[in-house]
Amino acid sequence: MELDFERCYRAVDSRDQRFDGWFYTGVTSTGIYCRPSCPATTPKRENVRFFPSAAAAQGAGLRACRRCRPDAAPGSPEWDVRADVVGRAMRLIADGVVDRDGVPGLASRLGYTERHLHRMLRAELGAGPLALARAQRAQTARVLIETTGLGMTEVAFAAGFGSVRQFNDTVREVFALAPSELRAQKRGPVSGGAGTITVRLAYRPPLDVGALLEFLALRAVPGVEEVRDGTYHRGLSLPHGPGEVALTPAVGYVSATLRLADLRDLAPAVARCRRLLDLDADPVAVDAALAADPALAAAVAAEPGVRLPRTPDHPFEAAVRAVLTQQVSLRSAIPLLARLVAHCPSRPAGVDGDADVPGRRQQGHDAGDGGRKLRGFPQAREVAEVPDAAFRGPVARRETIRALARAVADGDLSLDGDWVQTRRQLVTVPGIGPWTAGYVAMRGLGDPDVFLATDLAVRRGARALGLPDDPKTLDAYAERWRPWRSYAATRLWRAAA
Repeated sequence: MELDFERCYRAVDSRDQRFDGWFYTGVTSTGIYCRPSCPATTPKRENVRFFPSAAAAQGAGLRACRRCRPDAAPGSPEWDVRADVVGRAMRLIADGVVDRDGVPGLASRLGYTERHLHRMLRAELGAGPLALARAQRAQTARVLIETTGLGMTEVAFAAGFGSVRQFNDTVREVFALAPSELRAQKRGPVSGGAGTITVRLAYRPPLDVGALLEFLALRAVPGVEEVRDGTYHRGLSLPHGPGEVALTPAVGYVSATLRLADLRDLAPAVARCRRLLDLDADPVAVDAALAADPALAAAVAAEPGVRLPRTPDHPFEAAVRAVLTQQVSLRSAIPLLARLVAHCPSRPAGVDGDADVPGRRQQGHDAGDGGRKLRGFPQAREVAEVPDAAFRGPVARRETIRALARAVADGDLSLDGDWVQTRRQLVTVPGIGPWTAGYVAMRGLGDPDVFLATDLAVRRGARALGLPDDPKTLDAYAERWRPWRSYAATRLWRAAA
């Protein structure tokens, strides 16, 4: 990835927060790297280098600035919206695939050789998969050190390090402080209960909090999620066990209180919460493109920063939601989803069979918190095995869900691939058409450029804004909203409501 020096330097000189995460500023005279918005004095041109990722800056021997904490900046929205191998690799690394399965596992998931994957990541991000995963482990360690009372050995293994020595060396190299010194400088209170951690999730403003919570509340499935008192509560299915999160939007960040069965799931949980709330989007770019259309200009001006929430654990959830919403209203679909969830057994803590791993700390009944209220959405294998009593409605719809669940559980259908390829595979399942496949791409895969022209709510919203509501005509009109048609559809949904 090539960075234009003049454009980057002007962004640094203006301390523009919109560029945080897009690139990182390395200062060779001090040996640190910063966010573009760092409040420190702008460094001289001859002392500046720009990097496409925090891992690349760390690879150049620079440490994170203690003032602006660039390692905790929002990720680049470029990788969040990319459907190619680099964008998919970044999402999988953030989900902890390298820590769990190594680089061979990551390469296998992406369908490339390790060598070619390393070459692509180096070309685009200035760092290979191990360096990118190492940067994430360092940030996870910092969060655990500063927000929990865990011992350093527990922190080391919970953050994904293979040894305490590796943990100590990495923390010293990245932050120029020993782990004990980081804890002495902690900025917030220590989390209260075992397995409970509160972190701040940064985002690019603006963020329409009301629209976000309204979207989630309208689609909340009892037993899995709920919105109350301005906070969104959600159960999670994480790699090493179940979890639960409470997300409360605030000015400049979202407060996330996570209850985890296994602290190794902190990084995946944070990545999934960011994806859930679409926090890595660039709302300024999206709103600027949509506001150029007079039909949407007033809505954008009235509600800047509308996001597109996604399913956090797996695109399979979006697929089930879409199938059960076929030919029925959203209000009618929620009880169907709740019934399906109620018939699926909850995933118990410790299903990975490694409760003796250092750094593991369970919550739930063992933590004395009175038990978990919410659970993650059922996985494909669970749905494939539920009895007929879990379904209501046409037999064909029930069989579509079972066929979909079996295909995903058996590996015959991958929902982790390229957006276009995934949509092609989905429509081969009996009962799944273009609308369902598009919905999965939008809310499950995060494709920013899907338009559901046949969706009844989209058509009602178009009519309310004085746009054509004929699917073919509306689809042609929506071409002017590329590459943000998914966000345009979200605004049409709001207009319909």
